[in-house]
This record gives sequence, structure tokens and C-alpha cells, in this order.
Amino acid sequence: MAAGVGGDTGAPYPDAARARLEMAFAAYELAELARAAVPIGAYELTPDGRARTADCASADAAQVLAAARRFHDAAAAFERFGEGARSGRAEATEASAEAHEVSWWRPYLAAAPLEAAHDLDDWVLRHKDGDGDLGAAPVSGGLVRRADRRPGNGG
Repeated sequence: MAAGVGGDTGAPYPDAARARLEMAFAAYELAELARAAVPIGAYELTPDGRARTADCASADAAQVLAAARRFHDAAAAFERFGEGARSGRAEATEASAEAHEVSWWRPYLAAAPLEAAHDLDDWVLRHKDGDGDLGAAPVSGGLVRRADRRPGNGG
């Protein structure tokens, strides 16, 4: 899907919707990194059962831990838009989030939030495993535009 399809400029989405998409992406990234660590490759163990390489598993685990921190930071940033949000925690989260490496996601989300949500829809639907009926748009269906505060009207 091309950016800008259906008038998707990003402007119609409130900050809370964008923050929730940031959280969705962080969860996707965490899940992908953790999922990659599940299979045991033929190269990983010697015939006698010892690890062939040093530090690879720890490096993979460190990436998962960093992704978990990004997910936590994104969740706290999203909660900042809720009623009764604690400003001190939000400020700490913003500072922590700024310390993380900027990826391709943030500019993509800014330019085409609906397209980004559709990409996450596709990922969720490919990876659902007994999650029940998530509907055709498990991410984009929950977006709310500024002018229309009803869920599912994000495109």
C-alpha cells in the first residue's frame, strides 16, 4: 500500500492514537526478536551437546531486553494521554524513549499512520494463534481520527 492512500496524511490522528501505534510497533518488534530465538539451529550445538559459539545467545537476549524496554517506554508514553496520567513518569519515559535509537518506524508513522497500522494488521493476522476473532483490522480498526472519535473510522 502506498503512502498517502485514501488521504492518509497523519494529521487526522490525535497524539494518543499515534502513541498507541508506537506501542504496537514496539510490541511487534519485541515479538519478532523473541520469536527468532525459539528455533534451535543445527549450527548452535556440537554433537556432544555443548554450545558452538560464545556470546551469541547473550547478544540475542540483549536485543530482546532492549526491545522490551522500548515497549515499556512506548506503553508509558501512551498512558500519558490517559485520564489521571502521572506527569513525572511520563517525563521520565520521554527522556528514556529519546535515548533509544531512532528507527525507520517514526518517520513512516508520521507520514502514513494508517498505512503503518495496516502493516501491523497484516502482521497480527499472520501471527494469530488461537487469539479468537480479532477482526480484519485488529490495529487500524481501533484508530480514532481527530474529527471522528469513534473506533474503526481511521480509514
